Amino acid sequence: MRKIELKYLFIIVIIATGCSSNNQTGSILPFIDVRKNYPEKEIILTDIAEVVYVHLSTENEDYLYQGGIRDITENTIVIHDNTSDKILFFSKDGTPKSFFNRKGQGTEEYTGVRFIIFDEDADDVFIYSMGNIFQVYSSTGEYKRTLFLPEGIFVNGCASFDRETFIVYDESSRINRTQKGLMDFSIEHKDSSFIQISNVDGKVIHYLELSDKNIVLRDDRNFGDIRGPVGRTSRLIKCKEGVLICNPETDTVFLYGTDKSLKPVIHKTPLVSDLDPMVYMNNCVDVGRYQFIEVFTVRWEEGAFPFPVKYYIRDTKTGEIFRQKIILPDYHGKEFIFSPLQTGRDYENGTFIELDLIELKQAYKDNRLGGKLKELVATLNELEDNNVFMFICFR
Repeated sequence: MRKIELKYLFIIVIIATGCSSNNQTGSILPFIDVRKNYPEKEIILTDIAEVVYVHLSTENEDYLYQGGIRDITENTIVIHDNTSDKILFFSKDGTPKSFFNRKGQGTEEYTGVRFIIFDEDADDVFIYSMGNIFQVYSSTGEYKRTLFLPEGIFVNGCASFDRETFIVYDESSRINRTQKGLMDFSIEHKDSSFIQISNVDGKVIHYLELSDKNIVLRDDRNFGDIRGPVGRTSRLIKCKEGVLICNPETDTVFLYGTDKSLKPVIHKTPLVSDLDPMVYMNNCVDVGRYQFIEVFTVRWEEGAFPFPVKYYIRDTKTGEIFRQKIILPDYHGKEFIFSPLQTGRDYENGTFIELDLIELKQAYKDNRLGGKLKELVATLNELEDNNVFMFICFR
């Protein structure tokens, strides 16, 4: 595999940032400059995408849940119920298919649910709780096997890559380097925290090597009882071309393609190490024509938590970057955000947004809904029904 050398990447970015225009069609590597005040642009969602509303049926009370989508396959929506750790399966039109709950302390049970990957063809449900173990079940809850990953691994992100493997992010690798005091920003080495794992036996297939400078996204200044690392980061996102890998410590999103090539997709400038407070890019939702980008500022002073965040959209055809303002004709007065943390992260043919049913019912009473969304919400009861999902397929 070709190795990505960070020093060459920085040279490319310096060349790119020499252009004063927002248009980056001539740049070698697209970038977002967090110092710039990009203009806001209103985008009507139905002008750029097909939108379908789906309600996950609760005719059977066993399928009422409090949680959200954890995976989507060609024919199935996989839900995790946060209150019970139950796993539910629905068809794409919202019809219940099956559910199970194997939470417990036994050798064939899971202690909790952090990540779920569903291989529909093999009917394998991979559930990660903690440590170095994935439990594997059928979609009806039959125990199949346990995957034992290398000792010491702590998975803090995973995504399906192909029929035989998935990619995991090993948080323990970065924690170990931090504890050893490897904090010199001038030291460049290879980060092997991203690992390609066999979904058959848990063995390592390949360590993906990315440039790294040992930066830790944290602020050690003490403001009361608040002190520690930043919040969640979406380091792995499934997409049609493979898996998007975010390395915010080096300001870059990479694509690990289906041909097993590794290449940078978009970069942030200035570097994290050059900013105080630190500003980092939290991956992007890449849907072909558009890239939806999320940027956090690590600021611990009183009143700044959760961290300030900005949302951008990059038009890959024109190279222009705007601040997001996305509206939907069927939902008047509502603005939407597309980001790795707020939209679907593993839906490779598009993305999705969950619409709160209580909020929808109020909008219905206020006559702010229209079209098929209004028709659907009119049939639902906010006390007895699940939320509504908006599935988006970009043109």
